[in-house]
Amino acid sequence: MGAAFALALAIFAVASLTAQVSGERGIAPVASSSDISVSGIEVDVRGESAEDAQQNGWREAQRIAWEQLGGPDIPDSRLEGMVSSIVIEQENIGPRRYVARLGVIFDRQRAGGMLGADGARSRSAPMLTLPVMVSGGTQTMFEMRNPWQRAWAEYQFGGSAIDYVRPNGAGGESLLLTYGQTGRRSRAWWNNILDEFGAADILVPVADLTWQWPGGPVEGTFTARYGPDNRYLDSFTLRADSSEDLPRMLSQAVERFDGIFAAALADGTLRPDPTLTLDNIEISPEIQALLAQARRAEAAASRETDAASDVDDTASPDTPATPEPAVATATFAVQVATPDTGSFDRAVSLLRGTPGVRGVSVTSTAIGGASLLSVSYAGELSDLAAILRQRGWAVSEGAGGLGISR
Repeated sequence: MGAAFALALAIFAVASLTAQVSGERGIAPVASSSDISVSGIEVDVRGESAEDAQQNGWREAQRIAWEQLGGPDIPDSRLEGMVSSIVIEQENIGPRRYVARLGVIFDRQRAGGMLGADGARSRSAPMLTLPVMVSGGTQTMFEMRNPWQRAWAEYQFGGSAIDYVRPNGAGGESLLLTYGQTGRRSRAWWNNILDEFGAADILVPVADLTWQWPGGPVEGTFTARYGPDNRYLDSFTLRADSSEDLPRMLSQAVERFDGIFAAALADGTLRPDPTLTLDNIEISPEIQALLAQARRAEAAASRETDAASDVDDTASPDTPATPEPAVATATFAVQVATPDTGSFDRAVSLLRGTPGVRGVSVTSTAIGGASLLSVSYAGELSDLAAILRQRGWAVSEGAGGLGISR
């Protein structure tokens, strides 16, 4: 009966985990292009037929978009040669009338020279983008498909100064990237996530949506935050007249966010947090001077030792030199109890500071359980276990690995 109960529990656990990551959760982001895009152009034109009215509307949208970009006066025939595509956001076609909201995308190679945008453009470091939607007191990110996630996935950021890293939210990403993650302060935890997505820092655009009534007007309060400490950057409000108008409002909000992040990048506010990577930690000039002084003293002592060694070798040339045996470095698996993020950070830091340890990498992280680390050590496994016991750890040895806890 005990074995049957354990088997049933395991099947239930697998089914529960599958249910948490299955279903239609992810929205794949569109491929970014360097073309110049203008969206949200309203047109209301007439023609001799439905097709003629539509063509007149597209030409009108091209002219409006060109004016918004500040382009010079050119004939429609030349303007059409610079347009790579027309994006239909919403349209109504009548027998002789065309009412629509359109987007126009200009080819950068053909139009960039006339707009003064053909030069090199500087971009930010890769920024992991985590769009949070708040509705009815519930914060949602990638747990289920939502219009805020879709707005970020479908927006074209090719001409932006920000290098957005947009997760699609499918599979295990819906468990890893949640609203609770934005409140974590653990640098070790954030480093693992950023390494997985190839990003350098975090952007958190928050959309707090309030419906006046079901299907009615929607009030949106939007807040831009960034970094592992969830710092405030800016905020604004928008309104949609109905649920059908919500996608337009959210697309406009994404465009406003891009402007906020680009302005923060230009004034130096938006830059990668140096604490997110050990390679970029800044050392104060005082500490750097002390380190340089210590290196000079060490080099002088080394030269004196070498000179004394040369004198001894000259005095007794028949004495053979005995080389010191090299210590082999091996990699061991270390399982450490990590009941919270603080214990995880302390464990990684203390292991890296243990004498003889050449490196520590994270194999798996389980906050509230046992995390698995890979430790490179110059010596035997028993020697590493003895040192860890001396440093206050409770250590249990196994075949090729250790289990430690505080």
